[in-house]
Amino acid sequence: MRGAKALAVSARNPQGEIVTHVEPLNSRIYGGRLIKIPFLRGLTLLWDALGLGIKSLMFSAEVAVQEERKEGEEEPAAVFEGPMQWGTVAFSLSFAVLLFFVLPAFAAGQIDKWLGIAESAVLSNVIEGLIRLTLLIGYVWLIGFIPDIRRVFGYHGAEHKTINAFEAGAELTPATVARYPIEHPRCGTAFLLTVVVISILLFTLLPAMSIPVRILSRILLLPVVAGIAYELLRFSAAHQSNALVRFLTKPNLALQRLTTREPDEGMLAVAIAAFQAVRTYEAQFHEAEAHKAEAHKAEAHETEARKPQPAAAPTPVTQLRSS
Repeated sequence: MRGAKALAVSARNPQGEIVTHVEPLNSRIYGGRLIKIPFLRGLTLLWDALGLGIKSLMFSAEVAVQEERKEGEEEPAAVFEGPMQWGTVAFSLSFAVLLFFVLPAFAAGQIDKWLGIAESAVLSNVIEGLIRLTLLIGYVWLIGFIPDIRRVFGYHGAEHKTINAFEAGAELTPATVARYPIEHPRCGTAFLLTVVVISILLFTLLPAMSIPVRILSRILLLPVVAGIAYELLRFSAAHQSNALVRFLTKPNLALQRLTTREPDEGMLAVAIAAFQAVRTYEAQFHEAEAHKAEAHKAEAHETEARKPQPAAAPTPVTQLRSS
């Protein structure tokens, strides 16, 4: 769970206990100038979100490894930080770019040659977009059959239900949270579909290109596509009260059916624990900030009181004029 100031990760160890890690978010990213710059902020936040996701998975693995270690064995090295984390991020990002951008561009270029439509830029780019969309949906659907991924999708559903319950003002217990929807408009799955749609619209404006130039253009324009997609997702999440916005985001919510599963009570308990940990941290953070502000104010008043007071101006003497 990620809040405004902190990230919390909860996982169960082999004994069934919930282990929670809380850490503050990078203030330079989440409290700096970049967060206020449209389009550019999306790239920064998405890169950090990818890193946080990898760290969360590594933390759960670390909990399992440390708890399963037999007595007398050397304690394993922590995997929560370091080159392994960022190496995994780089590999994951490279794999995603190759699969969802480079491969569709290459395949569409080959189809253009086979069908003799290389000069029709619009049709060629639409074909590329459909290939990209098919790859995305097919990939998510296929990995959903892997037992471990199905379990991850269950926790994903627990996360959504917990947030939906909180935003509705409900009591955060597994039994209550279970009744809430499994979809959420601010989900990262919605971002993936938005990226595909924006890429189709943007790339359709480009002229016909050779396959190498086409692939290069997709890589170079990826930050632009991601920045636009983030702003659209941010806008739609903030305007869910609008009927048109809700209608336009229905495909995003539908795709979440592939990346979520109905969680059991144990998964809901883990999601609630992570969410409550974030709330506790942020409440303590705001309380500490309020104390700092009060202390700073009191210090300013004390400093002002210690300053030497200026001497009082002499009382003017009225001069009497003799008549």
